[in-house]
Amino acid sequence: MKIRDIKVIVASPGRNFVTVKIITDEGLYGIGDATVNGREKAVVAYLEEHVIPCLIGRDPMQIEDIWQYLYKGAYWRRGPITMAAISGIDMALWDIKGKAANMPLYQLLGGASREKVLIYQHVGGLTIEETVEGVVALKEAGLEAIRAQVSIPGLPPIYGTGKAKDQDSDVFRQGLPTEEVWATHKYLPLVPKLFEKLRDTVGYDVHLLHDVHHRLTPIEAARLGKDLEPFRLFWLEDAVPAELQEGFRLIRQHTTTPLALGEIFNTIWDCQQLISEQLIDYIRVTSVHAGGVTGLRRIFDFASIYHVRSACHGPMDVSPVAMGANVHVDRWVPNFGIQEYSGYTEATHEMFPHSWSQDKGYLLTGEAPGHGVDIDEKVAAKYPYERAYLPVARATDGTLWSW
Repeated sequence: MKIRDIKVIVASPGRNFVTVKIITDEGLYGIGDATVNGREKAVVAYLEEHVIPCLIGRDPMQIEDIWQYLYKGAYWRRGPITMAAISGIDMALWDIKGKAANMPLYQLLGGASREKVLIYQHVGGLTIEETVEGVVALKEAGLEAIRAQVSIPGLPPIYGTGKAKDQDSDVFRQGLPTEEVWATHKYLPLVPKLFEKLRDTVGYDVHLLHDVHHRLTPIEAARLGKDLEPFRLFWLEDAVPAELQEGFRLIRQHTTTPLALGEIFNTIWDCQQLISEQLIDYIRVTSVHAGGVTGLRRIFDFASIYHVRSACHGPMDVSPVAMGANVHVDRWVPNFGIQEYSGYTEATHEMFPHSWSQDKGYLLTGEAPGHGVDIDEKVAAKYPYERAYLPVARATDGTLWSW
């Protein structure tokens, strides 16, 4: 079997997605997700100009060798564009191997460690009362884990805090990035009040999570984690910018609130110190950004040595293809923690028919060969690419802030 052709399909059924389709000379094909939100065309150029010409005629069964060829052979290693391209190729190759073996991906990885995959979903509110109402509604719908966010009083709503912001694609169709306003001194006392009210309302039989979006310094994050300890969060996510891994030592010294990090990481080297020093509890890398199935498996196996659990990033811009790969890895990985799942537009579901499914607070892999996700190219043609960006954040004095 040889690789005959590789296509790159860019479409926007609510969000922009970059999909890789590898076609073999025996008629089998596989697809992968290569999306970098807000920088999609950079990955397209990397694939079409630099990766695809090198892979035509190669054996698609040689997944590890192709991964190493694209990683080591480029000389310029790592980074979001390179690793998204590798991820898309890798996912598609695992899809082909699963189809050739007539086995679902989790079986190729060694079989299932669990029957279903615990997920968490998002609730945002303009007020504490609105967030509490949303959490109660999801709990009553059968969710066992919920991420809760709230707007800062006196400031405009920011991403994740308005009504259904994570589902609202309009915020990403601005032509240029929207600019949000941030105030740490107002945020720090607000969040404990939110979770105090949530625990008073829903009790302790539901997992509660919170995302900081990298906006604090280590000592500020330590203070917040300590203030949140009575409310037993499942985790505090992205507390500080992740470039300085040793910064998490300070947070660890002051709080027992579990810490999660990693959605913008691309390789094991981005999280090596965090994991080996046990500075985090959950590693949130995802298949589309951290080297595909091959990259996830390497990171999660390393993390298992240090009692760090998996928690794949799964927002709306991680396509159903990467979600399928994630869920199969989730079903296999022994040190599984949780899977983020924010949902998709109806158009996205139509464009990517898939065997994975949601059952209340869980995702099920299905038993289709490979990762079980396909692409309907006729549907994709109805949703052309639209330039879009995530927002940026500024402090109240205009200083550009982490987002």
